[in-house]
Amino acid sequence: MRTQPATKEDSALAVTPLIQHRMPWRVLSVETLPGFRLHVRFVDGSEGIADLAALVHSPEAGVFSALADPDFFAQARIEYGAVTWPGNVDLAPDAMYAEIRKTGTWVLQ
Repeated sequence: MRTQPATKEDSALAVTPLIQHRMPWRVLSVETLPGFRLHVRFVDGSEGIADLAALVHSPEAGVFSALADPDFFAQARIEYGAVTWPGNVDLAPDAMYAEIRKTGTWVLQ
């Protein structure tokens, strides 16, 4: 009977490379600020302010009108690289990223 030599246990970490975010516009962190503003940081290190004050108080706010409630606004979180709130309210991270890279602030109206 042949015996097989003892082998090292397979390690998924040794085989699978670490996940690299290829989309620089993916949001890494979000912090709510007074005045319906957000401080956001992206995976590439870019950061800036998203100002939603005009949008949430606009007659055409639609689903974003719920964000006019400060307690609801404070529930901002990150899901799949985008800023989201309960009820499937979210912001387009690519548009936010592009404007913040240009001016440091993304003002939604």
